[in-house]
Amino acid sequence: MTSPEKKQNNIQALLKKELGIANIHQVPCVEKVVVNMGIGKTLSGADKQQRESLLAEATKCITLITGQKPETRLAKQSIAGFKLREGEVVGLRVTLRKQRMYDFIDRLVKMIFPRVRDFRGLPLTIVDPRGILNIGMKEHVVFPELSQEEFRKIYGIEITVVPSTRKRDHAIALYRAHGFPLRHE
Repeated sequence: MTSPEKKQNNIQALLKKELGIANIHQVPCVEKVVVNMGIGKTLSGADKQQRESLLAEATKCITLITGQKPETRLAKQSIAGFKLREGEVVGLRVTLRKQRMYDFIDRLVKMIFPRVRDFRGLPLTIVDPRGILNIGMKEHVVFPELSQEEFRKIYGIEITVVPSTRKRDHAIALYRAHGFPLRHE
């Protein structure tokens, strides 16, 4: 048994005891982690060649962060006020599951949060009533895989952690067991 499997079994045993769950299959776990990067504002106003180079740069950035090539997200409708046309690229998305997901969560908790300036922990308000955790980061440069000199723009990243349970208190216990620095309120 590898160490991530041991860690997962320890977390399951801890949660089973803490939440008073009899069946091990009812213990909450993390289903997936979705990493989003909105680039529509960055690409607007650029000519075709600049758009392609900025899209390639953003794709390289999110690929280095997650270890997986992103899916491009297209605008579903045109909005004149935002100078947005239907079919234009507005974002990139990566869905992480299984081992890559657990590796990403470990790096997020142990390496990225300590690098964020003036970080005082995550407020409980970012966990919605269904237990989904949404973390927004204004700068991509907090990730150690990236150097600021490589990229012309600063990209914001949103990380969504989806648990198997839809109970907020069970999800909060799961996040604390994984080491997320949630504040006590």
